[in-house]
Amino acid sequence: MQTHSVPDRTGGTETTVNSRALERYGQVLDSTLAYARRREYVGPDYGDGLSSQLLQALPFENRFLNLAVQETVKRAPVDVRPLFRVEQRRNYKGTALFAMANLNYHELARTDAPVANAFDPVGEADRLTDWLVEERITDYSGFCGGHRHPIQHLHTKGVPSDPDIVSTAYAVHALLQRARLATGSDRVDADRATAHADLARTAADFLVEDLHYREVEDGAKIDYHMNHPEDSYTINSAALGAGMLVDLYDYFGDEDYRERATKILDHIATNQTDRGGWPYRLPASASHLSMDSHHNGFVIEAFQRYRDTVDADRYADTLESALRFYREELFELDGAPNFDEANAYPRDIHASTQGMLVFTREGDLEFAERILRWVLANLQVEEGQFYYRKFRHHTKHVTLMRWCQGWMSYALSELLLASARRDDGNAQQGTAAVDGDSHRPPSARNR
Repeated sequence: MQTHSVPDRTGGTETTVNSRALERYGQVLDSTLAYARRREYVGPDYGDGLSSQLLQALPFENRFLNLAVQETVKRAPVDVRPLFRVEQRRNYKGTALFAMANLNYHELARTDAPVANAFDPVGEADRLTDWLVEERITDYSGFCGGHRHPIQHLHTKGVPSDPDIVSTAYAVHALLQRARLATGSDRVDADRATAHADLARTAADFLVEDLHYREVEDGAKIDYHMNHPEDSYTINSAALGAGMLVDLYDYFGDEDYRERATKILDHIATNQTDRGGWPYRLPASASHLSMDSHHNGFVIEAFQRYRDTVDADRYADTLESALRFYREELFELDGAPNFDEANAYPRDIHASTQGMLVFTREGDLEFAERILRWVLANLQVEEGQFYYRKFRHHTKHVTLMRWCQGWMSYALSELLLASARRDDGNAQQGTAAVDGDSHRPPSARNR
């Protein structure tokens, strides 16, 4: 098993979240996780309109009616889920996010970070990762998962038994993170986590066999899910698939994972626009989405993972222009997220949290904190509860368990953990400097 650490890319300490802010944000993380625990991580989700009991009770099914209900639930200025009697479920990807947030919380509690530590975060993570294993979708080539509610696409309908690479990639990351923590712990705990990691490893077979991994002239491509249209290609999902392969390479050291990830990212890098971003799909006309914020963040994070784990130079130019586009065109100076390169609104909490993840990994904790401050001022209902989107003239008053709470708990935990580790590193450097200085002759210390 190989291990790699994320480098500090700021070259200084001025971007560290200060201790007073860390204390305040630690309380926010406590409250965010508590909100989810009280509800057993169950809540409304983005695009869950087809879970309407009224719709399911109809003696017929119509694609256009499905779309109308789904989009009404998604886009109405107020939450109409109670009106349509939408069933609430635990989301697969959201569960992975909460598992990783709880594991990060455990790491935070082992530092000097001011978190309450009033619950068992590892126990929570175990419950959640066990659930990911139990609720995986079977009868495919390897480990995989997907949304647990149906989704009506324009031409096809996704059902809960349809796996996708996005949900799968986050579940794999959560299982591997738990397995790393179990190394050196008690044997029963380690054996279970290792078994989960071995299961997660088979997700590579799902990617290759079921998602149609194929090499093309400038790299390789994979499908997003089982019913993806053949006339378009979803870039961010491919990037997340590559990131999953990097995670597997990082843990298991299999060169085949590295080679396939490289080919997928080669193709994505080739299709970067002159502005530095990527459209949602190729061709760009195949989607109503343009170079939107959180999907570009997914792509950037995949390249960051590759840089920090495999090769720091291969995509250096790609990352440089992508990060410049991301920061200058998809965020405002005060940390507010723009929806895409042409539209500021709606300002989405998922765009904010993904920005926090990208800039935290980049070592720019100051800008990650600036994004967090914008969210707390504009989308926080009360401490630990967040709203979905801020439009120009109104805010969408709905708290989505995955989209709001899951992403915020994970992104905030990553930011706090990076800050705590940097503080520890600076303290150790300071101690080393003092200790080293004390061994010099007095004349040298006083110069």
